[in-house]
Amino acid sequence: MSRPFDPATYSAQLEAKKTRLQELLAPFQAPPPDVFESPHEHYRLRAEFRLWRENEERFYAMFAAGDKHTPILIDEFPVASQRINQLMPRLKAGWQASGALSFKLFQAEFLTTLAGDALITLAYHRPLDAAWQDAAERLAADLGVSLVGRARGQRIVIGRDYVEERLEVAGREFRYRQPEGAFTQPNGEVNRKMLGWAYEALGSRDDDLLELYCGNGNFTLPLATRVRRVLATEISKSSVNAALANLADNAIDNVALVRLSAEELTQALNEVRPFRRLAGIDLKSYAFGSVFVDPPRAGMDRDTCELTRRFARILYISCNPETLAANIAQLHDTHRVARCALFDQFPYTHHMESGVLLERR
Repeated sequence: MSRPFDPATYSAQLEAKKTRLQELLAPFQAPPPDVFESPHEHYRLRAEFRLWRENEERFYAMFAAGDKHTPILIDEFPVASQRINQLMPRLKAGWQASGALSFKLFQAEFLTTLAGDALITLAYHRPLDAAWQDAAERLAADLGVSLVGRARGQRIVIGRDYVEERLEVAGREFRYRQPEGAFTQPNGEVNRKMLGWAYEALGSRDDDLLELYCGNGNFTLPLATRVRRVLATEISKSSVNAALANLADNAIDNVALVRLSAEELTQALNEVRPFRRLAGIDLKSYAFGSVFVDPPRAGMDRDTCELTRRFARILYISCNPETLAANIAQLHDTHRVARCALFDQFPYTHHMESGVLLERR
């Protein structure tokens, strides 16, 4: 559910989220949350628009929830980054001036970074030919972006199929490749605050870290500098490839990354069955003191939640406070909430990103 975009209401909606999180964590005697607010506008680093055709012209369009037939035509999008707003009219002028670019174009996606990089994806209901590629190459050069064209069975990349981000955590800059089509944190400034909070909450350890759902290594890179070794897992192949590139780009060599789901790794650690993707990794050689989890909205399944009980410290980032509370309820007899935080990734919506540090009683 979205609320109207109105920066004047920002403080009130953030306070409501804080109250809701405190209510959910009250049964576990959680301390007051650290609250990390978002910029009030221009905070989203990615945006996706359907294109609506009227009088031979295509417009950026959005739709109210549940209504796919009544477009809201827009020329700017104040919740999106300044870079996206700068690119929107220039991209529109580009397709309006070129039949090769506009013919059966139905969607435009923008992916940007705090570092200023940008990638645009254009989606079509037709095959892409040489005329399209020639026009797209000129447009990408004019806009100073990478560009990806998508059609059924086609994906043409002009430039790179990822953007580059740079984020500073505890005085060190980390470089990230963020692939087109893969998940990335949408709110860059809040992501930076999340990384700093997780880095501080974990602390400097002399043992090992298990990370589940590591994505492109967003948290892996800074947290790896706090521990002896990391074993990280991720199921998405594109995210695994990005994470491996990010580890290499940042010269981080104490991380072993395996393409397994959290459920599969649970089976491996419980010695239910072996996995070929763990060949060469001696699970018994790890001295895990902490586990870091950033699960999908459904939270951790029961078996994975039981697995985390083994660890002295559970650092948990959640995009769904209801499933977070359910997972904490399962762990509350052995672990207490030592720290918690609210990260306002999604202003003007009911969505909340939160974090907790659970420590063994």
